[in-house]
Amino acid sequence: MFWNRREFLTTSSLALVGGAFGRLPLRAQDATPRFEELRRNVGAFHMRGGTIGWLISDDALVVVDSQYPDTASACLSGLKMRSSRMIDVLVNTHHHGDHTGGNKVLRAATREIVSHANVPGLQRRQARQRGTVANQAYPDTTFDENWRMDAGDEVVSARYYGSAHTSGDVVVTFERANIAHLGDLLFNRRDPFVDRPGGASIRGWIKLLPQVINDHDSDTLYIFGHAGARFSVTGAADDLVVQRQYFEAVLEHVERGVAAGHSQEQIASLERLPGMDDHDSTPQSLARVLNVAVEELTAEQ
Repeated sequence: MFWNRREFLTTSSLALVGGAFGRLPLRAQDATPRFEELRRNVGAFHMRGGTIGWLISDDALVVVDSQYPDTASACLSGLKMRSSRMIDVLVNTHHHGDHTGGNKVLRAATREIVSHANVPGLQRRQARQRGTVANQAYPDTTFDENWRMDAGDEVVSARYYGSAHTSGDVVVTFERANIAHLGDLLFNRRDPFVDRPGGASIRGWIKLLPQVINDHDSDTLYIFGHAGARFSVTGAADDLVVQRQYFEAVLEHVERGVAAGHSQEQIASLERLPGMDDHDSTPQSLARVLNVAVEELTAEQ
């Protein structure tokens, strides 16, 4: 099911919730909030920032990630159109502001916020650096490896596979719907953000993607944090394979450059990664990934 922008703007709840946070910035007003039902009461919310996942049923209301304050307000309004329940749990896939920035908006309507154990510290450090401490709502419950809850006739679980995009990324699975939310472990056909100060590991990222595939099956539908302009934020295991191939190509290029005695600047000066012609990429966005790869490989020596 899809709810269009007119349906959102004509609901009083959006005006009330949004009004608490002031006038929305122009780019948020121009964005179209959209709820997409995927299967078995599980879906995705699209507006701006990392894709939000949701479960709406008579017996449970679950949300994965919260985007930004203004988009979280729109999402909350849409949830209220579909359910009178409080949000039973909000799961943060990691700490970045485009996935946790709406936590405070959802806080009053949420029983529990859950994340990996590394997320609160990373989120606090990021908030101090950006001067956004007052805008944060932090997880109530954290876990090291696995978390699981019954949500009506659905089972929601989360697993930590190790450092990748950050040191706190988890995969959230709606087990009976067979839908897995990957957060920013998947940038579908676009240059990813690799947060080295946040504990990222490209080698770890390469290692975990096959593990995620093995923990699911050929019918699993994946929700991605972000996607290139011509690609979707939902997909299949083949998209995880492409993400792995991207990072393998990154390391191959960097290792070859290091072996040839090239400088970091020379290694990072690449117009396009070979074999990745479908990716939304610029020399600048690719250079950011290559620079992280150089730093990671140098630290291994």
